[in-house]
Amino acid sequence: MKIVGIVLIIVGVIALVYGGFSYTTTKKTVDMGPIQIDRKENHSVPLPPVLGVIAIVGGGALLYFGAKKPS
Repeated sequence: MKIVGIVLIIVGVIALVYGGFSYTTTKKTVDMGPIQIDRKENHSVPLPPVLGVIAIVGGGALLYFGAKKPS
C-alpha cells in the first residue's frame, strides 16, 4: 500500500503542476495517387486541479492508514 500511496502523491503533484497533457494525431486529407497531403492535429486534455488534490489526499491517506499496525 505504501507504493500505491507514493505513486498517487506523485501523480497528483504532476497533475497540479502541468494541468493536463497534449498529443498529436496525423490524418490523411488528400490521397491522389502519388500525391498525399497529411494534416497534423494537436489535442489537449486538461486535468482539473481537484483531481490532483484528490490524488494527493488519497495517497496520503494510504500512507497514513497503511503504516498503522492493527493492535
